Order: sequence, then structure tokens, then C-alpha cells
Amino acid sequence: MQTPRTEFAQALRAIASERGLEPDVILETIKQAIIAAYKRDARELGEDVDTNDYEVELDPTSGGARVYAWPMPEEDATEEEKKKAMEEKKDVTPPGFGRIAAQTAKQVIHQKIREAEKGAVMDEFSGRVGGLISGMILRFDGPDVRVDLGRTEGIMPKEERIPNERLNPNQRLTFLLKKIEDSLKGRQIILSRADAAFVQKLFEREVPEMGSGSVEVKVIVRESGVRTKMAVFSNQSGVDPVGSCVGQKGVRVQAITNELGGERVDIIQYSENLQDLIKAALSPAENLSVKLDEKTKTAVVRAPEDQLSLAIGKEGQNARLAAKLTGWKIEIKAIELVKKAKEGKKDEKLMTAETTKKGAGDVGVDGSENKLEKVKDDKSVS
Repeated sequence: MQTPRTEFAQALRAIASERGLEPDVILETIKQAIIAAYKRDARELGEDVDTNDYEVELDPTSGGARVYAWPMPEEDATEEEKKKAMEEKKDVTPPGFGRIAAQTAKQVIHQKIREAEKGAVMDEFSGRVGGLISGMILRFDGPDVRVDLGRTEGIMPKEERIPNERLNPNQRLTFLLKKIEDSLKGRQIILSRADAAFVQKLFEREVPEMGSGSVEVKVIVRESGVRTKMAVFSNQSGVDPVGSCVGQKGVRVQAITNELGGERVDIIQYSENLQDLIKAALSPAENLSVKLDEKTKTAVVRAPEDQLSLAIGKEGQNARLAAKLTGWKIEIKAIELVKKAKEGKKDEKLMTAETTKKGAGDVGVDGSENKLEKVKDDKSVS
């Protein structure tokens, strides 16, 4: 079969060039389309096409093609039997296998080109997983959000949205390209604004010291839409990790808070001293003392009564995030010092707030589940 150059060879080479597809991919789709067209016409003539194997020889310069067939060997056939069957290969290209077959092939080709193009786009985006990406809100599919990413669309599922964040069509936002997953609808780009890694990537974009490696995020945990706690560490002498993240007059952290719709971000100094880390994690509460129980992995924290509500936080939020950040169960007790001239005793009023490390999706700097190195330290602080 001679196929017109303009329809196949030249046009498809142009498509391959314009859309960034390999020419071999296009040529293979042509071959498969021609076989499909041949089988369709042969079936209409009452021929049995299911007992043969087929191949197409395609001239990549002229676009000329011939169809060949040979008896299909049994599934358990030996290599020798398969080779013998191939010896019976013959040219079965019918006269007039031209316009109609070419049109059918053309339709299949365009479909396969769209599929190949989508695959190429997905391959491009797969290299950006874990990074930030800008997109525009297209529409809402129930609780999920469809986002225009330029060459393709992404989806932000309900669980990846910041709770109570108001979104509108045509609104441009920044997202974390969390993953590309297979679904019944094909491969989908999953976006997030609720993941803790989203906040970390915002800081990496905003803070040059992170880009240079002089400041490192050790642990970050988040309750999306409410509060994030991030422990940072300096790898370079003279660089203040907390100050670098906050920025002059708070300009850097404020930019991130604005992106998060007012979500509070606590930045603390990471310490290998676990007691110091727990104290910092419970900030803004001050004047805390910590005792560690290695057997139960519980930290008992004593706080002045006027610091108790700060340590616990609204609905236990501060203590809960501190537990996630450190990986320890935290019990907070308030101490009320009552001076009694006659008794000379210390009255301790106990108020306990227990939190345990919960919640999937809290990530360390490598994107895995939050894990802290084992810390060698005294078990108590007076």
C-alpha cells in the first residue's frame, strides 16, 4: 500500500517534532493502525484474521507500507516452531487498500499520538514530583479541585486542601506536586496544599540559606490550616537558622503565612539534646522543665501555671504538634508554688495534657515519615 507522504511521513514527522515525541513512537503507531485497518476490512469480507500474526513494513521516507501475515503458532510453541511459521510469511496487502484503510489508520494514529503525548507530558512532570508548581483553578469536581498546569491538568483531592481555604475559578496558586498515580481515568497528577512538605518547599524557595545548604530543615509537622512547627539547624558557623527563616522584620515567614492563608508557623532551633528540643517544641511556653522516661518514651514537662495554656495550646494543638515533632509522648503538668509561711511546703497542682505521636504524612527533610535520631542525654532537668 502506498500512503500519501503528506498524510503520514511528513505530517507525522512534523507532529513528532512539534510535540516532543520520538519518531519511532509515531512509526509504531502507524504500523499498529494499518494492521487494525486491514483486519477490519478483512473481517467485513468474511476472512478469519484471528489465526494469523501480522506485521507491517513501513518506509519512513515515503510512508509506503505493506502488510504481511503468517500462521499464528501455538502459545507453547518452541522457538524453532515459531521460526518455521515465520517462513510462511506472505504479502497480504489487498488491492485498493488505500483511502478507507488510510482514513481508519489516521484516526487511530491521532488517538495514539494523543496517548503518547500525554505520556510524554506525564514523564516530564514526574521529574518535578516533590517540588512546587504554579497552577490556575479550573473547576470543582465535588470536593476535589481541577487545576490547569499548562500542558495538562492536575487534581487536588479534598484531603490535600487546606481546610476552610476559599478557592475560586481562575485563581492562581502554588501547589506541591505530591505524586503521579495510576487510576481508572489514567495517570493523574496529585497536587497538595495541606502536606507538611508544601510548607518546607515554600521555605526553601523563600530562604536562600536553605538553597545553599547552610540551613537545613530537620523535622517539620503540620496541622493544615492551623499550625506548623519546623525545627531547623545551621550547617555553617555564624548562620542563625531561625533568624534566616524568619527574615528581617519577619518578612520571609510572613510571605509564607500569607500563602497559607494565615496559618501559624513556629520555627525552632533543632537540638540533639532531646530535653532542649522538647522545650523548644512547646514554645511559646517558657521556663519549662523536662524529665524523660526512656522505657515508656514519655516526657513529663512541668510548666509554671501562667505558661500552662501556652504549652498545651488551643484544644491541645501545641502539645500535640510537639509530640509529633519529637516522637515522644508528652505529659504537661502545671506547678503552682504556694508560699506557706507555717508549712514551708511546695504545693503542686497537677494538670495533665497527654499527647501521642499521631498522623500520617508528617515528613522529614527526605520526605519520609518523621524520625529523629536517638539522643544521648540526662533523663532529667531540674
